[in-house]
Amino acid sequence: MPYAPADAHIRFTLHPDHHPAVIATMTGPTGDAARSHLHDHGFRSTGPTTMVLARIDREEPHYTVKVAEELQVHGFTTEMAPALQEEIDHQWIWANHPYPWCDPDEIRKAGAEAQHIHDDIAEGRLTIHLHADDGHTTVAVGSYTTGVRRHVHLHGENHLRQISTSYDTEAEAVAEFHRLYSVAVRPGPAALTDLEQTVRQLLAGTSPATTIEHAPAPSVEPPVAEPGEHEAFLQALFDQESQWERYRPLDETTIASHESLTVRVEFDHEARHRTDIAWTIAEYDGPVGGRLWHATITAGTPVPLIRAMLQHLDAPPLATAGHPDDVLHDAAWHPASHPARTTWAAPDRSIAFESTPHAVADRWTLYGGEDLNRAAWTIRLSASVPHDLLAQLAGTAADLFPSPTRPTPRPLPAPARGLPAAVPAQRARGR
Repeated sequence: MPYAPADAHIRFTLHPDHHPAVIATMTGPTGDAARSHLHDHGFRSTGPTTMVLARIDREEPHYTVKVAEELQVHGFTTEMAPALQEEIDHQWIWANHPYPWCDPDEIRKAGAEAQHIHDDIAEGRLTIHLHADDGHTTVAVGSYTTGVRRHVHLHGENHLRQISTSYDTEAEAVAEFHRLYSVAVRPGPAALTDLEQTVRQLLAGTSPATTIEHAPAPSVEPPVAEPGEHEAFLQALFDQESQWERYRPLDETTIASHESLTVRVEFDHEARHRTDIAWTIAEYDGPVGGRLWHATITAGTPVPLIRAMLQHLDAPPLATAGHPDDVLHDAAWHPASHPARTTWAAPDRSIAFESTPHAVADRWTLYGGEDLNRAAWTIRLSASVPHDLLAQLAGTAADLFPSPTRPTPRPLPAPARGLPAAVPAQRARGR
């Protein structure tokens, strides 16, 4: 049956409560025809003129582009809000994806398969009989109401869920599940993950923050450096500190070399996007020695955190600052353990400190926001970074974003040799 003549405008925007979910708003006499296209791509109605797309694989911008292209083919007018367009233009990656050998297209394909499983469960096409915790993730056994693979074992959660094995009969699938997981087996499906709860609430047209029982306090937007703030800090460093010498081999890059010849700082003046690396810091084993460790810092990182690192490198404290975990525990940050990592989150979830003990390149990560995959900014440090530097960085983060239970944060250490403090933001327009 042909669609009605296209005479509608569809505007796509990021959902205000859950990025990167997308809201479609329709105006015009043939808006109902556009709804049919949107529904085929996973959008669900939340009002007379609005629909929402919320997915557990976090690929809403990608699928929004596909539906917008289809709508344009049928003659509809589409518009992308600037913030959504930025998400579309930037190629996001999963920061801790367990399949690092997969390219983005392969990861997206695996996520789409996980989305299908999620939708089948949510819409009653796949019934879960039992679930268990295998020590690493959630596993389950279930049966499809139709199809070739009627009885299956599932492995993983959210965007990592996949079918691991198929069976001819329900009895065979359930018996094997009991054999594999023994006393860990529990009846019915596992509790919904936080992401699944949020997605289902959004698709139902309600706000997760007000409908999920005992929901945690909403997170606070993390502070970010204003455009030009890093440039001003770098200039102040050279103006005030004679122990740092400037080199600029390329117009877009400035290198600061410490008088000890063991520390090198590189600043990229072209870094603009929040995921662009603006600073690279490295420490060496002597003037001609090998590199001991390195760190990368993205463009939106608050200046006090960069200052804390350079201050430590310029004049390390005589006393050991302890382990960063102790600092964060004292600041009432919340730890969450995973077989591959431990993440400490600030009470308002505006910032987090993550340790991946088996990694080498990025063993420690400090980031703004509650989701590393879409962080407002990140500081990544390699395996051999000194623990006292990590502790000082953690302490600075805790003091910048104090816990409500710590109304009086401890004062920041005095700048060594007058190292420049965070300079006022210069609101320059970025390119």
